[in-house]
Amino acid sequence: MTATGGGAEPVLDVRDMRVWYGTDRGPVRAVDGVSFDLRPGETLGLVGESGCGKSTIGRALLGLLPESAACDGEIRFRGQDLLTTGRRELESLRGPELGMIFQEPLTRLNPLMRISEHFEETLRTHAPRISRDEIRKRSIDTLRRMGIPPTRYRSYPHEFSGGMRQRIMIALALVLRPAFVVADEPTTALDVLVEAQIIGILADLRRNFDTALLLITHNLGIVAEACDRVAVMYAGKLAEEGDAREVFTTPRHPYTRELLRSTISLRTTGLHYIPGAPPDCVDPPTGCRFHPRCPDAMRMCRDQEPEEVRTPVGSRVACWLHGPAEKVPDGGTQPLVREEISVADEA
Repeated sequence: MTATGGGAEPVLDVRDMRVWYGTDRGPVRAVDGVSFDLRPGETLGLVGESGCGKSTIGRALLGLLPESAACDGEIRFRGQDLLTTGRRELESLRGPELGMIFQEPLTRLNPLMRISEHFEETLRTHAPRISRDEIRKRSIDTLRRMGIPPTRYRSYPHEFSGGMRQRIMIALALVLRPAFVVADEPTTALDVLVEAQIIGILADLRRNFDTALLLITHNLGIVAEACDRVAVMYAGKLAEEGDAREVFTTPRHPYTRELLRSTISLRTTGLHYIPGAPPDCVDPPTGCRFHPRCPDAMRMCRDQEPEEVRTPVGSRVACWLHGPAEKVPDGGTQPLVREEISVADEA
């Protein structure tokens, strides 16, 4: 998919990114031809079921993939292709330019180190000549923005609640004021009140520092609240991308529609789920990868991979229900003859 957007030049420009993991069964195509961009102060929500490649994208952007993984395509940060950047130079960018907020903060914070030591280690790594007074000043100022009082600066991780530990993780990612941050499930296992506080902190981050943010989450409510755009991912590919309000109001891909139907609200009277599970990315289905679970599947969905089309409102969708127009008889807007895929066909 090609990226959209106007205005300022992108901070991050991703083109045709592919990531493989080596396994005994063969390469796992965790990310397969994904493209998007992010501009200063913009938040893109990346959603989809577990195993669809969301966290892999976040780690690939910062060069944090394991040695068993391979990545190609283009990942341009302020015009510099990170995939061709040397290891040492990439490490120097992580922190002052590229930030990461991990999920499960208790597993990321060293239980034997005070919070003050975490900040000192982070700042000295990228600014070796920084004074102890400056470390303390910058650290406490960043923690204060997260709602952590200065009196807790020398506490240990286990002395904080889960929500406060997550705020500390955010503070560690922001103390160097990076231009781009990946937030990987930043509200996992938090109650709704703390979740709302974290969303407020991320909004302040955009306003105060003009930081571009990639928010990886399963929570569609958070995306509706906090994101400018949303990208819906399925089996390593982007199914749909566009303005968050537009996508949630008028979902065009059947997978997006089914995800939204599966959410729970105060108006929910019955539970809905998508039958089946995401495919094995070692041997994904031919054609559209969602077709075995899609309620609108046609025969061509099984045989041909869908091409991206752009909607009148600027969204992008990869689904044969929407074209492209040149492949529709007489240039019309209706899909080709719909031959429903039966269970016998799939067998």
